[in-house]
Amino acid sequence: MTSLNGHTTGTVGEEAVLADIRGMLAVLLDEYGLDDVEIRMDTTFNRDLELESIDLVTLAGLLEEKYGNRVNFAEFLADMDFDEIIELTVGRLVEHVVASLKAAEAG
Repeated sequence: MTSLNGHTTGTVGEEAVLADIRGMLAVLLDEYGLDDVEIRMDTTFNRDLELESIDLVTLAGLLEEKYGNRVNFAEFLADMDFDEIIELTVGRLVEHVVASLKAAEAG
């Protein structure tokens, strides 16, 4: 994988994206002293990680720093109803990021 303007380029798989998101969440969780939480694909942001809406805003910023405008977290959430947001898993976000990156590569 190469870097273009500080953003990851090339084909990105779920494992690489999961590792990136784990790193982003580690930054957020460290602020709460929760740096030893296991983050898996089925981990929920609300129930398991107890993230607040402001944390999701911070996560959106971290995603933009990493992937640029190819991944729009706010738009992703806007397409969900409240219950879907409450039950959002790390895996669903990973799938969204991978799909967004593949779409950007194809387009």
